[in-house]
Amino acid sequence: MASPPQDPPRDCQFCPRLAEFRDANRAAHPDWFNAPVPAFGVPDCELLIVGLAPGLQGANRTGRPFTGDYAGDLLYPTLIKFCWAEGAYGQSPDDGLRMVKSRITNAVRCVPPQNKPTGAEQKACRPFLVDEINALPSLRTIIALGRIAHEAVLSTLGLRKKDHPFGHAACHPLPDGRRLIDSYHCSRYNVNTGRLTTAMFEAVFNLV
Repeated sequence: MASPPQDPPRDCQFCPRLAEFRDANRAAHPDWFNAPVPAFGVPDCELLIVGLAPGLQGANRTGRPFTGDYAGDLLYPTLIKFCWAEGAYGQSPDDGLRMVKSRITNAVRCVPPQNKPTGAEQKACRPFLVDEINALPSLRTIIALGRIAHEAVLSTLGLRKKDHPFGHAACHPLPDGRRLIDSYHCSRYNVNTGRLTTAMFEAVFNLV
């Protein structure tokens, strides 16, 4: 049996810039989570959703991925509609929402300034995504939200980017029999600019 996925320690120092930003946020907002955000969901999942990094006033504040900011307002209702989650999304980790055969994590676990992790920070956090994927024996499908998450998954699996180009609703069969499906990130910017619509996002879950 696979071991449970390991999360970074609360005072992880792998990325000095992110640790400094985290400490500044702890001083400014002592009631926020302000730590590497753990994955949310069940370990016997069939579906893993990989995002970029915690949002400053979203997961960094609440301690649950995609909770408390705009991206969760599209992601969680979609998961509920497609029966990958149960309950009601209330923008809070105590809303009672429950994941069903699914799990959510981020390529980078700590909030980065301007929501832009560096390449070195992505690489430093990669062992946690490697461990996450290796510890999910029932995993069949990975959804990558955005190009950076897509490339993080490929690097984690040791696959070449040129063989698996990013594209919204692109489905990539993987050598181990699983699938990687891409989606534009469900951010406020992408939705407000029309790059991603609800119908387009739901089309990704239809592929699953």
